[in-house]
Amino acid sequence: MRKKLLAANWKMYKTIPEMKDFIGTFLPLINGASDRDVVLGMPFTALATAAAMLQGTGVGLAAENLYPEEKGAFTGEISPVMLTDVGCTYVIVGHSERRQYFGETDEFINRKAKAALSHRLTPIVCVGERLEERERNRTMQVLETQVAGSLAGLDAAAASAVVIAYEPVWAIGTGKVATPQQAQEAHAFIRSQFARHYGAAAAASVRILYGGSVKPDNVREIMAQPDVDGGLVGGAALDPHSFSKIVWYDR
Repeated sequence: MRKKLLAANWKMYKTIPEMKDFIGTFLPLINGASDRDVVLGMPFTALATAAAMLQGTGVGLAAENLYPEEKGAFTGEISPVMLTDVGCTYVIVGHSERRQYFGETDEFINRKAKAALSHRLTPIVCVGERLEERERNRTMQVLETQVAGSLAGLDAAAASAVVIAYEPVWAIGTGKVATPQQAQEAHAFIRSQFARHYGAAAAASVRILYGGSVKPDNVREIMAQPDVDGGLVGGAALDPHSFSKIVWYDR
């Protein structure tokens, strides 16, 4: 049985004082949630302070990006070594905003995923189609290409250690959301690709999250789908009360 994972992706929001206020309010609200994994993904500036506050709580800490080298003349970038040093256990790679605004390719995302795995970071690898791709019935083609490209060169053990986040780009920050049936269809297809490339055991164990306007009022139905193993939550994760309701989606 795959353990559910609820991950916040704050994007470029929250100063350190705002992060402290969030965690101080949030932790009591999710006390006892040991049967599911909870992860907070936040900007680099807040990571060190957050790591100290989260120590011993069971809540994981994610960076929102990394550069796939241990060190070097890469001004402004952050290495996987630095992320583990500061206390991260997860890192988000290949988010649609990174693909769209910064031109990140599947090959570059693949390098990031490998770098994360080699430094004891669990990569949350994002894949998903744009609106025009869905309207042209290319969703599965896009997902097949992105999953294969982002995980190229990984063996079954490494691939099953990755977390996949399916985020239909047309549903991110728009208020639109894939229907539970659309989410299930995409998740089942991604799992079938794992079975094809890595075998049945890897397909059965890999966790696939849904990301795309997840909110307290729609999370239960989405999470009820058999191949949906959690959520990558954006706007609704900026408020501790809202995100705690998502964590407790089945209560």
